[in-house]
Amino acid sequence: MEKVVIIGSGCAGWTAALYAARAQLKPLVITGRQPGGLLTTTTIVENYPGFPQGIDGYELMQAMQKQAERFGARVKFATVEAVDFSKHPFVLTVDGEKVETETVIIASGASHRHLGLDSEAKLEKKGVTYCATCDGALPIFRNQPLVVVGGGDSACEEAIYLTRFASVVYLVHRRDTLRASKIMAERVLSNPKIKPIWDSVVTEILDVNQDKVTGVRLQNLKTNKQTVVDCAGVFVAIGHIPNTQLFKGVIDMDDAGYIVPKGGMETNVPGVFVAGDCSDKVYRQAVTAAGMGCAAAIDAERYLARSNQ
Repeated sequence: MEKVVIIGSGCAGWTAALYAARAQLKPLVITGRQPGGLLTTTTIVENYPGFPQGIDGYELMQAMQKQAERFGARVKFATVEAVDFSKHPFVLTVDGEKVETETVIIASGASHRHLGLDSEAKLEKKGVTYCATCDGALPIFRNQPLVVVGGGDSACEEAIYLTRFASVVYLVHRRDTLRASKIMAERVLSNPKIKPIWDSVVTEILDVNQDKVTGVRLQNLKTNKQTVVDCAGVFVAIGHIPNTQLFKGVIDMDDAGYIVPKGGMETNVPGVFVAGDCSDKVYRQAVTAAGMGCAAAIDAERYLARSNQ
């Protein structure tokens, strides 16, 4: 039987694994469908402390994995299909096999909402991105026109952040008013570098043939008129989907599906802890996920110590 099983292998998961391993708990990390998490979809990470020249997202995750493994963490490249938290020990179904464990750390992360375009998928990492704070300062975007898609607080924050680097930021929104909070909307609309494009959706990202982003094709939802806007990058900010469907009905969540800790990193189920983007809808940064992973592992260690007294 395992002492700690960590579901997820992003910054939160690997940091939890590192701390649990150094506590001699020999944690088992179940990687999930996307080993390394969302950060592996980012090219250069320039805002993670300790890397003055930046580091490739995939390389950062590989380094975290090796560091955790050095202290005894074990890795299973598999997916958790079902959980039974109704009794102790907990039982996880992992690719058809049963795994028993005393504690669980849920670090399953979140997924970016995508536009669902074929061109979007083909140009991801080639000018299509989902995180301005991760990628906005890259040389390919500097002093270039950029497009942000969305109308909520996240999209507004992305647009404002990108004004530091872009020549102009086009904010494409399917409605004629922003969904963002009043203060965020006012900041966007008063910024001379941000040009809203109302009542419009992106129907195609150009240019797949050139293997890089050169513009977007837009359709006005009221007039059906199509236009092309030239740009060097497309930042999709239409929300996130926490990867928590597996735990619905068992673990307490908010209306959006983010897990709500009861105290520290512990959930409503004693012995089950949470860390990272599946619980954090505010910051969603690699460094904050790592901090939550650290806290979850310490909470799990203390829970085990109390349970074994």
